[in-house]
Amino acid sequence: MRSWPNTLATWLLAAVMLAGCVTRSPSGDGLDEIAKDYVQLQLEIGEREPGYIDAYYGPAEWQAAAKSAPRSLAELAIAADDLSRRAEAIDDGRLERMEQRRRAFLVAQLKAAATRLRMLRGEKLAFADEAEGLFGVRPALKPLAAYDPILGKIEALVPGSGTLAERVDAFQDRFVIPKDRLEPVFRAAIAECRRRTLAHIKVPAEEKFTLEFVTGKSWGGYNWYQGGATSLIQVNTDLPIRISRAIDLGCHEGYPGHHVYNMLLERELARARGWVEYTIYPLYSPQSLLAEGSANYGIDLAFPGKDAVAFETSRLYPLAGLPAAEADHHHALLEAMRDLAGARFTIAAEFLEGRIDREAAIALIQKYQLVSRPRAEQSLAFTEQYRSYVINYGLGQDLVRAHVEAAGPGAEERWAAMARILSEPTLPSDLVAD
Repeated sequence: MRSWPNTLATWLLAAVMLAGCVTRSPSGDGLDEIAKDYVQLQLEIGEREPGYIDAYYGPAEWQAAAKSAPRSLAELAIAADDLSRRAEAIDDGRLERMEQRRRAFLVAQLKAAATRLRMLRGEKLAFADEAEGLFGVRPALKPLAAYDPILGKIEALVPGSGTLAERVDAFQDRFVIPKDRLEPVFRAAIAECRRRTLAHIKVPAEEKFTLEFVTGKSWGGYNWYQGGATSLIQVNTDLPIRISRAIDLGCHEGYPGHHVYNMLLERELARARGWVEYTIYPLYSPQSLLAEGSANYGIDLAFPGKDAVAFETSRLYPLAGLPAAEADHHHALLEAMRDLAGARFTIAAEFLEGRIDREAAIALIQKYQLVSRPRAEQSLAFTEQYRSYVINYGLGQDLVRAHVEAAGPGAEERWAAMARILSEPTLPSDLVAD
């Protein structure tokens, strides 16, 4: 059970009751009351769908109440609609700017909860409708043929016999980290991600994480935030891990990714402001587009230009016992493959909407993600489990990149913009507007 110390939980409960200074809706509701009911709603949905709640560190008694008597899906759907009406009834014009953003966050998160409840009750949504309902952005899907010119460019980087996917996969397998060296390589990578992030973003002094290697998952890495500036970072070893993944996962799951994102929300919004809605993170919500997009872009922010390959060759390759002669070539290939990211969304939509079967989806993933069959099967397993969630990585990254880089060309300007995304009530619509 994830919860804060009793003193903090008590403080939060008291904060919820202090409604005198909060603008109310005509029904008498304030944002604090709505936020408390929102948390209870999300906890109860989590009882109806395992995995729906990614993190919770609010009052333990709220979680216990949800476990003891969760409402039915039909009752929860009615409650979500009622909460949305209550939040929308609050006069936005009488709120200060941060309170306006708080209200907008609650409205958006409640729309996602209502969408998820429709799905849990058996409603089938088109891929783009589902993505928009859950994550707040409607993806524009390109036909797979639009990615064929990119495959043509990659052909020149990996000449030889066999299919392009076979050649790319075989080349990348030259960079696999031996299993007995995974931990030192990952710890070194995470330490460097942390060092670079802390040079720009102040995090709680007590922050810490535990690193674990696991198997039997559809994902490559996961951050389980536990409150109190503490995370469990897991890395899946079902498939051989290539050395480029060390920095990728170190930044994405750790710094300035999920670990930092959750710490800043806890410190700046849940603790400093007493906004209890930030003690819970429902996976299927606009929050996830921000989380995944910032975690992915955080890799480039922390390691701009040639910094990643320079650090890998000087530090990680020796730890892994790998020759570094082809490191630049490997990075050139990875850069070229980035432009194929959108193909994953199109394949997911085709599969989830029933236009292609499992075998066809695996074949297309191999072709357009340039992976082996086992890696294609793992990718499809992720899509089967998380569905339209896949948009959050590429589309989220594009939105965060555009927003952060619009702040200016300098590192300090960009890190400051990133910190605002991570520590304020930001929505995907905020990034789209910019």
